[in-house]
Parts: sequence; structure tokens; C-alpha cells
Amino acid sequence: MCAEDALEKWPRTSGSANMEVDIMDHLADALNTIKTHELVGQNVCTVKASKLIAEILRLLKDHKYLKDYNFVDNGRGGFYEIHLDGRINDCGVIKPRMPVRRHEWAKKEQVFIPGFGVGLLIVSTSNGIMTNADAEKKHVGGRLLAYVY
Repeated sequence: MCAEDALEKWPRTSGSANMEVDIMDHLADALNTIKTHELVGQNVCTVKASKLIAEILRLLKDHKYLKDYNFVDNGRGGFYEIHLDGRINDCGVIKPRMPVRRHEWAKKEQVFIPGFGVGLLIVSTSNGIMTNADAEKKHVGGRLLAYVY
């Protein structure tokens, strides 16, 4: 049986041939969109809006990885229009969202960041979402969300 035969016999839930994939991890989708637009050299991209994505975009802008971002309300939850700067080489989510104790930040930096002083880890702590350097200064642990460099 070839691939075309298998697709013809595959049961469809809707009548359309173009079935949309429901993406559950909006943070992973947003970071993947940013990374692919950076790789091809595009200056603007859009991602679906959420509070978590807003906090991460704020951190990326504060650390000069993004030029700017704007919230656009389309009546369906909205989206962010992100203006890229060409400074992101790689970014992504860390799955599973592993816990890190307050004295283990150096170990996790070695795993996810290519060199000392390059890039940042984005973590969720009891004090909010922040970078690994901020969490280390405040002596708090947290869960790893994403990396950027």
C-alpha cells in the first residue's frame, strides 16, 4: 500500500481536505514564529496573544532582543505584532518545564545557553516571570519556560 492509498482510506472528520491543526502550546508557537521570521530575515511577525506571551515579549524587549511589539485587538482574543531586530539566533520552549532550585542556575545555564553571558533563560517564579539572572539575584527558584540567545 502506498502513501496515497493510505490517505484515501483515512477517515476524515470534516468534508474539507485542509484540516487545521489546533496548537495547544501557544508559547512554543510564538517562539517558533519569531525564530523562523528571524532566520528568513523578515522584520515583522504576528503571534496569538496571551498574558504569558506578553510577559515574555516584555522581557525580550527589555533585553534588546526585539525592537517593539504592539497588541492588536481583532475581536477574537487579539494578537501581537512583533518588530524584530535580527538579534535572535535561537529561541524555544523548554519541555518539560523542569523545576530549578535557587542555587542550581549555573548548571541549567550550561545546558541551555551556549556561553557565559550569552542569552538568557526565562523562568516562572513565585515572584513572577523573569530571567535567570534576576531570579539568581533575588535568590529564588522556579520553573524553566524558555531560552533565547
